[in-house]
Amino acid sequence: MGGEELIELKFRLADGSDIGPNKYNPTTTVGSLKEIIISQWPQGKQNGPKAISDVKLINAGRILENNKTLTESRVPVGEMPGGTITMHVVVQHPMVDKKNEKQLSDAANNRCSCSIL
Repeated sequence: MGGEELIELKFRLADGSDIGPNKYNPTTTVGSLKEIIISQWPQGKQNGPKAISDVKLINAGRILENNKTLTESRVPVGEMPGGTITMHVVVQHPMVDKKNEKQLSDAANNRCSCSIL
């Protein structure tokens, strides 16, 4: 790892439960984190994500992009020694037009309906 400091993250689900905390390399991509979230999704929970496109990760009020690393996403490294960073997980399944059974435009899927107080 070349002396890079690992980032400790936990993922807060809508019901208040968490996945993690676990430590990640700063070069880990957001897409990789989403795959980890899907694989560790609690078994008893309904409406779990099926694909990384169903998951939105929010850190410091910003939706993180799949192709960016933790460093590129400006997740604070070393600002909280020994601290855990909590990212919020929003599951948003693709909208389907019942008449045509097709996905609606991507513009309709890129909305976040969460409020962080």
